[in-house]
Amino acid sequence: MSQPVATGQAAVDQLLGVLDLDHIGERTFRGMSPPVGPQRVYGGQVAGQALVAAGRTVDPERFVHSLHGYFVRPGDPAEPIEYQVENVRDGRSFSVRRSVALQHDRPIFFMSASFQRHEEGLDHQAPAPLDVPGPDEVPTMTDRLSRYPERLGIWGQIPRPIDVRYVGEPGWVRPGDRPAEPHQRVWMRIDGKLPDDPLLHACALAYASDLTLLDSVLSVHGEVWGPGGVVGASLDHALWFHRSFRADEWFLYDCWSPSASGARGLATGRMFTTDGRHIASAVQEGLLRRVGA
Repeated sequence: MSQPVATGQAAVDQLLGVLDLDHIGERTFRGMSPPVGPQRVYGGQVAGQALVAAGRTVDPERFVHSLHGYFVRPGDPAEPIEYQVENVRDGRSFSVRRSVALQHDRPIFFMSASFQRHEEGLDHQAPAPLDVPGPDEVPTMTDRLSRYPERLGIWGQIPRPIDVRYVGEPGWVRPGDRPAEPHQRVWMRIDGKLPDDPLLHACALAYASDLTLLDSVLSVHGEVWGPGGVVGASLDHALWFHRSFRADEWFLYDCWSPSASGARGLATGRMFTTDGRHIASAVQEGLLRRVGA
């Protein structure tokens, strides 16, 4: 008999275990993947772990404000991932690190991240989207999955540490069931309590940021993932942190795609708290190819 899928705090505790890297050298760390997961390492996992590794070599008074990474090879979830961190610079205000994820002595992902001490300065932001229903007004993931049992796949097996609630139709519905929409908007939060460590919240947000971003490229065309639709993979990922936040509180991920061509699609997204504070921005390019039914 299959075990029930871990949700809530149990799933969050498993995520915290994934982000708790072993320190195996001066600036070398080792991470593991969940025991049940996709056939290749989830991109948000390796980005989050790479940020954990980089952040552990930086003065905790300096908070990460940006990261830029490239996915260069698919990761094997059955194998440990080694993270090697290079101290590029420690200045008076900023620290820069380069974090490389390796399996079998070959890089699968590399990332540069910049950390800054707290400073006061100019402050403005574009307004949050208007007339978006709140997280309690849209279907839960369980509600949506119940309509598409044949599309459940890996979602029926892996832990769900993130509460994801789509405002519109997600990309895993049946072909033809998704209307074309210029934006994909999703409410998210870590589905349990996180410790107060700001670095951990940044890593959790990095983990979540890869989950639905590329789907906004498909949304423009009313396309879906899988048979009869599109398969894809993340090529690169950039994330900027603007204001303080908690990843275990609701935020709206407002994503759209300015361009797609050459079997690649560009997606960008902004994250807003329920009171309209713009906490982060993300940009990603992905490989997108049509597949038969």
